[in-house]
Amino acid sequence: MAGVGGAGRVAGGRVGRPGRGGGLRHRGTASAGGTPDDRPGAQSPSASAPGGAGTLAGKVVVIDPGHNPANSAHTAEIGRQVDIGTHEKECDTTGTATNSGYSEAAFTLDVAHRLRVLLEQRGATVKLTQDADRPYGPCIDERARIGNSARADAVVSVHADGAGAGQRGFHVILPGPVHAGAADTRAIVTPSRKLGELIAGDFADSTGTSPSNYVGDGTGLVTREDLGGLNLSTVPKVFIECGNMRDTKDAALLTSGAWRQRAAQGISEGIVSFLRGR
Repeated sequence: MAGVGGAGRVAGGRVGRPGRGGGLRHRGTASAGGTPDDRPGAQSPSASAPGGAGTLAGKVVVIDPGHNPANSAHTAEIGRQVDIGTHEKECDTTGTATNSGYSEAAFTLDVAHRLRVLLEQRGATVKLTQDADRPYGPCIDERARIGNSARADAVVSVHADGAGAGQRGFHVILPGPVHAGAADTRAIVTPSRKLGELIAGDFADSTGTSPSNYVGDGTGLVTREDLGGLNLSTVPKVFIECGNMRDTKDAALLTSGAWRQRAAQGISEGIVSFLRGR
């Protein structure tokens, strides 16, 4: 999501799995090295789903891969305005890309596929809002409706940021309290925050990467009230910006299949922990 960081309202509180010394517990330093197969279903032994299969039977998870690889060919369609409750906003955007041309849309689909494998191994029913199977979009209001119609137990929208060079790290975007027009997030603010905190902690743990150094005051959490996908959701939902595609160090991670597998693992573990607690 290009430039998402600058418009966020910062949420307070430290997140993550605290270690003995406090703060986030990391498994190691993030690296683009290691070579589990780049295919979404391929995993190293350490990246396999923890625990037993079937623990999420009956649970529905919707994964929302940000943007669409074909959006760039449909700028008029994705540029039309849609109602997000508080105001109108573009249907969708093309997303960002690394300096070498690896697109956010390709990244989000790859992570979504890996995440789907992990969650289905646990017995969850997993739905994607798009799988490069439509000419563009869906629009942000439709993305929200897909999760709502599925009566999802959790929805995660996967993104990568397009901030400036030197701005690094991940952050999870939480819905703020919105009650305007068709938007009413009051019932989902608390469970969405719990979902976001768990994902942030497990993502840091799994990938070894740090929370954003440019939004969130080091918490890895940002609250926003201007995103249609959150404003129009009636089920627990968060966005995750997995890193900054415009920074060369973050880009080296985002373009690594091994790192993307660890990213999917971290998101999956956060979702599992959330659903076990519901």
